[in-house]
Amino acid sequence: MKRAGYAALALLLWFGVRVPLSAHHSFAAHYDTTKPITVQGTLVQVRMTNPHSWFFLEVKEANGSTTRWAFEAGTPSGMIRNGYKASELPPGTAVTIVGFPARESQHTGMLRQLTTAAGKTYGMFGPQEGAGAR
Repeated sequence: MKRAGYAALALLLWFGVRVPLSAHHSFAAHYDTTKPITVQGTLVQVRMTNPHSWFFLEVKEANGSTTRWAFEAGTPSGMIRNGYKASELPPGTAVTIVGFPARESQHTGMLRQLTTAAGKTYGMFGPQEGAGAR
């Protein structure tokens, strides 16, 4: 009976470690960090869910059409530690996002820094005074 208990425990530990590791990915594998992009638009939604937050924008194109962009950001707790407050960025807020494009999908990117029309900045790398230095 002891062996069965140890085997069950080992199996639980294996699944407990394996699932989170397989769910995580490298930003460098999904985003081209050699090609920074800047996108201006209006926030449609902010999703603060683990493992990463997402910022969704509606961007007006030159021809008058709109395109929906999605930017992956840091963990919800990391974004909050870095100054993000949902109350300050409701839907309809005009923003500029500097980030990196996805390698395999259009209109998707990794957020490096988000700036409001009023000049308030948020990002993945701490208080934004030093965001460009990382």
